[in-house]
Amino acid sequence: MYDFSADSADCVRSVEAGLSDVLTGARLSGPGPAAERLVEAMRHGSLEGGKRLRPLLVRQAAAIFSVSREAALPAGLAVEMIHCYSLIHDDLPAMDDDALRRGRPTVHKAFDEATAILAGDALLTQAFAILADPRCHPDPDVRVALVAELAAGSGAGGMVGGQMRDIEGEEGSFSETDIATMQAMKTGALIRAAVRMGAMLGGADPRALSALTAYAEAAGRAFQLADDILDVTATQEAMGKATGKDAGAGKQTLVSRLGLDEARKNLDAIVADAISALRTFGPRADGLRATARYFAARKR
Repeated sequence: MYDFSADSADCVRSVEAGLSDVLTGARLSGPGPAAERLVEAMRHGSLEGGKRLRPLLVRQAAAIFSVSREAALPAGLAVEMIHCYSLIHDDLPAMDDDALRRGRPTVHKAFDEATAILAGDALLTQAFAILADPRCHPDPDVRVALVAELAAGSGAGGMVGGQMRDIEGEEGSFSETDIATMQAMKTGALIRAAVRMGAMLGGADPRALSALTAYAEAAGRAFQLADDILDVTATQEAMGKATGKDAGAGKQTLVSRLGLDEARKNLDAIVADAISALRTFGPRADGLRATARYFAARKR
């Protein structure tokens, strides 16, 4: 029987060790030596915290096709590095202006704004270096597909574009459809990429990839809606970051439109949609099912 707690804890340990190994001066140096302060800032923004849910999704999707945890780890590290870079940049004064992340000072507070920007840039760049490395997958066609998938999920049509839409939404003119589109890009696109990359590692056929994409899109909606609910209901101590900021910043969320009770009903329905998309995979997809349920039940 699948054990979500054990699998997620193992993933946290593996990702922490993998990132610690990658984020060193020796590994990051190229034509010239990587600056020590930059490496320290990259490590501060990536290590010792985080639930590592996106790498978990990579390994769970890959496991459906009998890909080992070890073989799925490099792609998971690449997705997590993109996620960490996005958090470093989101916390900057020009964006969300946060002083706390994972219970610690944000990178621009621990170092300075310029270093935080560069640390995010370097994490973004290194993510694609990991995917291009033959150690990620022996087939160069698969590596190219992984690069393209992560670029699509994290770029102007994905995570970064969603952040831009989020800023535009502070003017208060968004419809519920606009909010859903923004959230599908800002948060959902990277979750979608993680699941699809796991499937690609396993050589999923078009039908299987389509089913997993439907799951991932619903799971992404569930994660963001749960996050918006927690911004209203959770404490800063529980979350390890400031809460209650969405309303203060005029951010458009479904919680602000629907209210908490209706938002919670919607969350339950979205999780049911995600789980339903996995019906063709049987017990092999129990990990993904458990993660969708976790998205809705999490307290931080």
